[in-house]
Amino acid sequence: MKQETQSNDLWQDKNRAIELSKELYDGEEKILFFEELKKEILELEELLELSNESDEIGFELEKRILIINKKIKNKEIESYFEGKYDKGNAILSIYSGAGGQDAQDWVQMLFRMYGRYCERKDFKVLIIDEAFGECGDNGRDGLKSVTIEVSGKFAYGLLKKETGVHRLVRLSPFSAQKLRHTSFALVEILPEISDNEDIGLRSEDIKFDFYKASGPGGQYVNKRESAVRITHIPTGITVTCQSERLQGSNKDKALKVLSSRLYQYSLESKVKELSRIKGDKISASWGNQIRSYVLHPYKLVKDLRTGVESTNPDDVLDGNIDQFIEEEIKQK
Repeated sequence: MKQETQSNDLWQDKNRAIELSKELYDGEEKILFFEELKKEILELEELLELSNESDEIGFELEKRILIINKKIKNKEIESYFEGKYDKGNAILSIYSGAGGQDAQDWVQMLFRMYGRYCERKDFKVLIIDEAFGECGDNGRDGLKSVTIEVSGKFAYGLLKKETGVHRLVRLSPFSAQKLRHTSFALVEILPEISDNEDIGLRSEDIKFDFYKASGPGGQYVNKRESAVRITHIPTGITVTCQSERLQGSNKDKALKVLSSRLYQYSLESKVKELSRIKGDKISASWGNQIRSYVLHPYKLVKDLRTGVESTNPDDVLDGNIDQFIEEEIKQK
């Protein structure tokens, strides 16, 4: 492979050149990881011999063992990433479902949860679009939907199985009687499609609309028509972006999201066609509840696919969702 990347005519096929360069980089990165791991283990052996001499050395030994175990665990998780886009960035969207103001508040809570998770992973997060609901009686603005770009290695591989309906049960802060309320939100995770990949997006199939970007309470973020709405005419898929002040930047980001959604649409179409041929019935994606977050009358977060549970929902909603994601990844 290395010899092929050094060929003079490699860049005559740009896509192939990029693919080979990535494979070479990944291979060299793996070799470097195991070389460093071997070095760290040898250092552990030296510390082990000295650990009886002082408590301080013993504490340092325990600390390093924990660090090495974490590195090995992370590398094990990476071994499950075999999909085409698993190593790349992700586009994460959250949509409010049944539940009115509670559902919109639930979108806010999930948005914060994934934001905190991304911070823990050192992923970069950029808001692409937000749609706000009406201000509630308690003065809080609702969030009907939000779309963000998550940039970082393995972002899509880690997040992709979070797609589905998330259910919240709690005492409603919007109910004067403090009644228990159930809310739903749909989480959608898409891979970011590279600019050089052909997914059949034709200019004649696209309709552009431009409007003024707005924030909470209907206040204008920008007086110019910088926000962009793109409609893919054949499928009816619509994408909006208002995160940037420049219309051109919003247009580029919206096209990127549209490419990802068209890719997902093509995959779903193939699944539906196979299902039709086989005679199987596939329930609508909106009905595929994957996880419940119960805050009252007891505290429990349970993933209905893997069976993973947590009795500390506050910790989960603060972004500590690794146990759920790691088990999802291992499920084939």
